[in-house]
Amino acid sequence: MNPSSHPSWVDKLFQWPRIPLGLRLFLLYVVVVVLTTYVVSSTVMREIKPTVRQVSEETLVDMANLLATLAAPHLQQGTLARSEFAELLTHFGKRDPNAAIWGVDKSSINHRIYITDADGIVLVDSWQRDVGADFSRWNDVYLTLRGQYGARSSAQLSDDPDSTVMHVAAPIRVAGEIIGSVTVAKANRSVQPFIDKAKYRVLTWLVVMSVVALLLGALIAWRINTALDKLADYAAKMGRGEKAKQPVFRIFYEYGQLSDALAAMRAKLDGKNYVEQYVQTLTHELKSPLSAIKGASELLQTPLTEQKQRLFANNIEKESARMQHLIDNLLALTRLEKQPQLQNKEVIVLAPLIARVCDSLLAPITQKKVQMQLQCDPGYSLLGDAFLVQQALYNLFGKCPRFCGGRRRGEHFGTS
Repeated sequence: MNPSSHPSWVDKLFQWPRIPLGLRLFLLYVVVVVLTTYVVSSTVMREIKPTVRQVSEETLVDMANLLATLAAPHLQQGTLARSEFAELLTHFGKRDPNAAIWGVDKSSINHRIYITDADGIVLVDSWQRDVGADFSRWNDVYLTLRGQYGARSSAQLSDDPDSTVMHVAAPIRVAGEIIGSVTVAKANRSVQPFIDKAKYRVLTWLVVMSVVALLLGALIAWRINTALDKLADYAAKMGRGEKAKQPVFRIFYEYGQLSDALAAMRAKLDGKNYVEQYVQTLTHELKSPLSAIKGASELLQTPLTEQKQRLFANNIEKESARMQHLIDNLLALTRLEKQPQLQNKEVIVLAPLIARVCDSLLAPITQKKVQMQLQCDPGYSLLGDAFLVQQALYNLFGKCPRFCGGRRRGEHFGTS
C-alpha cells in the first residue's frame, strides 16, 4: 500500500465540518480575548503584592531615618531608655487610630519600633516585648551597624507565608560614627486587605471588559456572517437567473465593492446571454413565416388566377404581421429579462386594466365567436409595473388554448 495514500494531519485539519466564517472569526476572537485576559490578570496579580510592599518599604525607610535623627541626642547622652522620647514611642504603640482607609478599618498601630545600641542590644521597644534582647545577628541591625542598608522580612509563623513582617533599619550617627540603629517593622498582613481590594477591582474590570469585548466581537462576527449570507444569496439567485435586489452595505464597504462587482458581472453576462438567446430565438421563430413568405412570393411569380393571387398576397400580409408580432414580443421579453428589479412601482387596480385588455381583444374574440366574461373584485389591487402586468395578461390570453382555438359555439371564457 502506498503510504502517501493515507491523509496527513493537514488534510484531516481541513476535513473538519464546515463552520461559517463569522463563527470561526468569533471563536478565534474568543481565544485571543481569553488569552489576553489571562495574561493581563496573571501579570497584574503577580505585580500588585510586590508593588504595594515596595511602597511600604520606601515609607518605612523614611520613617526609620526620621526616628534615627530624633533618637541620636538621647542615645549619645545614654539617657534613651529613660527619656521622654522612649515614653512617646511606647504610647505610640498603644494608640487606636480608629480610621477607615478606602473601606478598610484600622483600629491598631501596625508599626513596631525598636532601637539598639552599637552592640545590637535593644534599648527601646514600642511594643515592650524585647527590651534587653540581643538583635545583633538580625540582618536589619547587623547590616545597619556596619554602614549598609539593613532590611529583612521574617515570618512569625513558619507554616503561614502571609505572616511575614518587614523590618527596615536606619543608623543613628553622631559626628559620622554609628552608635546604634532604629528599626521600623510592619506586618505584611496589615496591607493585605488593600491588596485584596486591588485584585478584586482589577479582576472585576477585566471580566467586565472581556464580556463587553466578546459581545462586540459577537456582533461584528454576526454582521460579517450576515453580509456574507446576503452576498451568497445574491450570487446564487443570479446564478439561477432569478430577480435579485443588490445588497447594500453601509459599514463593510469592501462587501459593497464586491456586491457592485457582482452586479456589474451580472449585467455583462446578461448582455451576452441576451444577444445569444435573442439571435437564436429570433432565427428559430422567423424561419416559419419567412418560409411561407418565400413560397408565396415564388408562386406569385407564376401565372395564377386573381383569387389565388389575393390568397397568397393575404398570406404574405399575415406572415409579415406574424413576424412583426414576434419581434414585438421578443423586445418586450428582453426589456423584462434585463431588469434585475422593477424600476417603476405603482398601485395597480386590476379590474380596469383587465377590462382594457379584453377591449383590445374584441376583434379576435368576435372572429372566433367566443364570449368573455370578466369577474374581478373592483377593489383588488397590487404593487408593480402596469405595462409589464398588461403584457403578461396579453401573453396569458394569447397562449390560452381555449382562446386560441378549439372552442365550441356558445362556450364562455371567464377570467377571475
